[in-house]
Amino acid sequence: MAITKTISTFAVVCAFAHTISGQSLPPKADAAPLVFHLGIDDVVQVRVVDSEELTDKSVKVGTDGTIVLPTVGRIQAEGRSVEEVRLDIVERLKRLLVNPDVSVNVAETHSQPVSVVGAVKNPGVFQLQGPKTLVEALSLAGGPSENAGYMARITRRKDAGPLPLPTAVADGSGLYWIADVNLQRIMDARNPAENILVLPNDIVNVPKADMVYVIGDVQKAGAIALGDQKTVTVLQAISIASGLGKAAQSSNAKILRVTPGSTTRTEMAVNIKAMLAGKVSDVSLEPDDILFVPTSLKKDIGLKTIEALGGNGVTSMIYRLP
Repeated sequence: MAITKTISTFAVVCAFAHTISGQSLPPKADAAPLVFHLGIDDVVQVRVVDSEELTDKSVKVGTDGTIVLPTVGRIQAEGRSVEEVRLDIVERLKRLLVNPDVSVNVAETHSQPVSVVGAVKNPGVFQLQGPKTLVEALSLAGGPSENAGYMARITRRKDAGPLPLPTAVADGSGLYWIADVNLQRIMDARNPAENILVLPNDIVNVPKADMVYVIGDVQKAGAIALGDQKTVTVLQAISIASGLGKAAQSSNAKILRVTPGSTTRTEMAVNIKAMLAGKVSDVSLEPDDILFVPTSLKKDIGLKTIEALGGNGVTSMIYRLP
């Protein structure tokens, strides 16, 4: 089975996001606005040619949603585009200047937060500073980490408008939309329409992937991230781990599986040698299973190591299914 590092190609996908961000959203969904609207605490820089008082003037949008400028006065800014604010300033200055040459730019944004949390490299709250797709928002957090799953969950306030995804449902409070998105399908360009525009106050959560672990006497011990509706069998896991070690006691391998409702694990004997010979059926691994292949002389030491690790931090090498 081929091994692909899908999430590690995230930087390439970010460039692809620019191409698909303009595509139409799913039917019956209202497209998110593309124009940036100012909000409280945003900072704009105003420049007026031939006006000393308004040369590179930086001003913050106040809690009342307005900005105050010398010779211009108080102007409503919250909820308006910079172009609308610029035109308002031009009208105000016509009594003082002939054909006022005015420019307004966003210097800082503090009103467009999106939270990107979970299995990403740099989780936190980020300012959008203009339209951003889901993939672009994830890139602000450095992209998914190596132990990230293939799904992302988006939470949006209902008063911000619809969440244009087929899986969107209302939460228990009725105040939020919640939807799951398959990042794998977006990155493989199989479903680019789900690379939606995120909106201020959205929460993007990338859960950790379900993992199975292969340790012991194999060529490359590691964790295998399970994808959406994907499973892996014992023989597939051994193949992903590049095969058995030279001294592997393959007839006495074990699956260590968490007992439901407990932190302990039960042991299941697995005869990999017989599987390879076609004498017994292959076995599917479940999330969080540990497949342990002992070395003939070190079986007891290996099992004690597993108990000490408790299934956590078994390895830093993570394989991803294609």
